[in-house]
Amino acid sequence: MPTKDRKVRKYRGSRTHGWGQVGQHRARGGRGGTGKAGLDKHKWSYVIKYDPTYGEKKGFVSTKALGKKVSIINVGKLDDLADKLESEKKLERKEKKIFLDLESLGYDKLLGTGEIAKPMLVKVASYSEAASRKLEDAGGQIFKETE
Repeated sequence: MPTKDRKVRKYRGSRTHGWGQVGQHRARGGRGGTGKAGLDKHKWSYVIKYDPTYGEKKGFVSTKALGKKVSIINVGKLDDLADKLESEKKLERKEKKIFLDLESLGYDKLLGTGEIAKPMLVKVASYSEAASRKLEDAGGQIFKETE
């Protein structure tokens, strides 16, 4: 038999065309690789490479659940922050006290953990009662963002 003939030509009259018993591989199309079977097991490397969003959750997420990420700083860190700004020559002073505009430094809320030694004037969007008390005990004051 000539080798240049196409495979179809070669198998004329063979009944199963090399697929064993009659009916195997019959009428199933090209058996394309669009199925999802094996994506958690033997096709996992395919998922990693070509479908990284496989298995992610879908659906509605309320905006309340997302929430806004609030950047916080504790009162105990204000002394270190003031020293850092002073070394960079970016420290402001008002009424002979250190003035920190925490919003411009990227902080949204001041919390009361830690101790403070220097009297400071602090401008911040929101703060806790403990933070306010500790700043006032040290001789400082908090200004809300709108003031």
